Amino acid sequence: MAITWDVFLTQIQERGEYATDKEAERVARAVLATLGAHLEGDERTEIADQLPAPCAPLLFDPLSATKPLSPREFVEAAATLIEGATPETARWDTGAVLSTLADHTDADLLRRILIRLPPGYALLFRRAELA
Repeated sequence: MAITWDVFLTQIQERGEYATDKEAERVARAVLATLGAHLEGDERTEIADQLPAPCAPLLFDPLSATKPLSPREFVEAAATLIEGATPETARWDTGAVLSTLADHTDADLLRRILIRLPPGYALLFRRAELA
């Protein structure tokens, strides 16, 4: 059975050490929208199918990356969507969301996503870098 949105947010809240579930939700929405802008085709559809239903509209948001972003640029892009975030806090936020996402995503799918993204993204998902 797929994870529920409430459980997904609770896990993000715990990992990110956020005071409220609203803060966890705000961060989750920003990071997922940023990620969705960088995924294409099958991978975006498959990951949306493996996550709670409220994740799909965020992943399919009409935002579209104009170029592949480095992990640093990805964090900076997420920071622009998180009220009051700095690049440092956005890196923490990104890790809390993407590591939770990774825990609920098929390992093969996650590997395919990481192969398509520029080097260094595995660390944002709190995973070892692919060789």
